[in-house]
Amino acid sequence: MNHPAVIKAQALILAGDIAEAESQLVAIAEDQGDNALVSVLDEMAPKDLLAIMREFDSSKESLVNMLVSPEQFVEAIMLERKYGEPLERYVPRLRNTMNAVMHRSPGDCIEILECLTEHDEGVRLLADYFIDHYDSLKTFAFQGRFIEDLDLEKAMAPKRVTSFDDDDLDILEQGLELGDAVELSRPTMTRTEVADGDWMETAWVLRHDFEDSFELLIIEIQDRIRRELEAAHLPLPDDASEPGVPKPQDDDEESAI
Repeated sequence: MNHPAVIKAQALILAGDIAEAESQLVAIAEDQGDNALVSVLDEMAPKDLLAIMREFDSSKESLVNMLVSPEQFVEAIMLERKYGEPLERYVPRLRNTMNAVMHRSPGDCIEILECLTEHDEGVRLLADYFIDHYDSLKTFAFQGRFIEDLDLEKAMAPKRVTSFDDDDLDILEQGLELGDAVELSRPTMTRTEVADGDWMETAWVLRHDFEDSFELLIIEIQDRIRRELEAAHLPLPDDASEPGVPKPQDDDEESAI
C-alpha cells in the first residue's frame, strides 16, 4: 500500500497544486530525514514525480530533485517525449529539468547518463536535449572542441540544424561509416573548462565516458538533419510534424501537467 504522503501528493498534483505536493514531500525529510523521503519517492508514479520535477527545475530548487535516484529520474523524464508539446516549450523545460538533476554533482551526471543510455529511447531524448546545439555537437564530435578557440559566448547561442549543408552530411556519414573520425577526436579541453551545468558539460561527459552512445547520438542527429534538409526541398504532408519534435502517443498515461 502506498505511503499516505504519496496518496496525498498524487491528489494535490491532480488538483493542479504541485507546489503544495512538493511541500508535503519535503516535510517528510524535515521531520524524518532524507532517507525517509527517498523511500517515499520510490513509491511515487513516474508521471507524478515528473510533474514536481517540471515545476522545480534548475530555476527553482527542490529537495525532491536533489534526492531522486538516477533510475527514478530517467523513468520519469522519458515520459516527456510522450506529451507532444510544441518544440519551443518542450526543449527548454526538458533541458532545465535534466540539468537540475544531472548537474547537482559531478558524479550524478555520469550515473544518470548511464541509466539514460541504457534506455531504448535514451539517445532520442538526448537528441531532443541538444536540439539547439547540433552545430556545436558536430564540431565537438570531429574536432574535439565545440567551436574554434572555444568561444564560450558564441557556443552558448542556440544554433538550428539548418546550418548544415549536404557536404557536411557527406563528411558526417563517411566518418561514422569508417568509425575513425569520432574515435580519434577526443575532447581537447577538460571538463572543468566546460563546466556550465548545462549542455556543454553534458556533451563532454557523454563523449568522454559513453563513447558508443555519443556516436549513436551523432547518428540520430545526422538522421534528423537529413530529414530537415529533405523537408526543405519537398512539400510536407499535412500531418507531418516538425523534425525532432516528440509525437504524442496513445497510451493510458496521464499528462504530468
